[in-house]
Amino acid sequence: MAIRALVSDSEPPERINGDHLLNAITAALLAVNEENVVVYANTAAEQLFRSSAEYMVSKPLTYFLPADSPVFALITQVRSQRSVVSEYGLTLETPRIGINFMNIQATPVVEQPGVVALTLQQRSIADKIDRQLTHRGAARSVTAMAAMLAHEVKNPLSGIRGAAQLLEQNANEEDKPLTTLIMDEADRICDLVDRMGVFSDTGPLKREAVNIHQVLDRVHKLAKNGFGSHLVFVNEFDPSLPYVLGNRDQLVQVFLNLVKNAAESAPANNGQITLSTAYQQGVRFAVPNSDQRVHLPLQISVTDNGPGIPDDIKPYLFDPFVTSKPQGSGLGLALVAKIIGDHGGVIECDSNPNKTTFRVILPMFTEPRNAE
Repeated sequence: MAIRALVSDSEPPERINGDHLLNAITAALLAVNEENVVVYANTAAEQLFRSSAEYMVSKPLTYFLPADSPVFALITQVRSQRSVVSEYGLTLETPRIGINFMNIQATPVVEQPGVVALTLQQRSIADKIDRQLTHRGAARSVTAMAAMLAHEVKNPLSGIRGAAQLLEQNANEEDKPLTTLIMDEADRICDLVDRMGVFSDTGPLKREAVNIHQVLDRVHKLAKNGFGSHLVFVNEFDPSLPYVLGNRDQLVQVFLNLVKNAAESAPANNGQITLSTAYQQGVRFAVPNSDQRVHLPLQISVTDNGPGIPDDIKPYLFDPFVTSKPQGSGLGLALVAKIIGDHGGVIECDSNPNKTTFRVILPMFTEPRNAE
């Protein structure tokens, strides 16, 4: 009985202010009404969008995110299904906040019809490092295969082609197309092996100060006078961008491959490719075969308005022999990933219908210190 009296007579616990609780959450929390106007923002949202809650509330969400952001598709889906929807690894990109890789959950607020709560959690740096290591691992597997093919395949092919040439000299007119077919196929396989040969390690990469805008101007000129002559090119360059620490010829190859992929994906009638550069604070990554860590503040993006990359190949995009093109070999992006990895950089892709962006993040050139 004494215990019951003690419990009944005890003071109720002090109630916690709900705003204080929500502001203690490290994830950004926003709420928007049926017109997608912000009606609530916690402290983490203020930090993410670099705006005060007082400024954000009563502003349309399009003030803070581009109208084609996948966040709006999430909000629409939540309202139509009246259920929680989550997306992982979405890219939020605005001039104010730069580029952030987010896990986002959208939840309907049952008590207030039309209101949707958004929880935005930044992905960890470990995710970026993991993707970088995956790309390097894929490139190493192709390097080993290229070395094997060079020794074990090209020599027999040379003998097969030579035998076909000898047979052609005495073949009748009906059989000559067959000998020609044998030689053509042998040449095609040799060409594929040669293309894989570029993955072979040929020693330390020679790097120097490179003006990335000169690289992009050359790629633009090559594309506009060749495979991209039917496309509109838009250049959005930061003129104050410092030099990249890299190999000029290999960087030309990287962005020529990316622009060629974009050109093949862009629609024939109103196709557009946007080349952009920006300086970001970035993160620090380990340099391959070194104990050093480098800052990766330089970002170069190639964006097209094509249909997007199929969801089933997105996770394997930089793996060898993965392609959505009927005649593709699946080596172009694997080579790009290897070269960027050799530079100590990172490449990522964000793809949705009508917008696919390949984003390359590279180290900045710094003057070597004179030895005292």
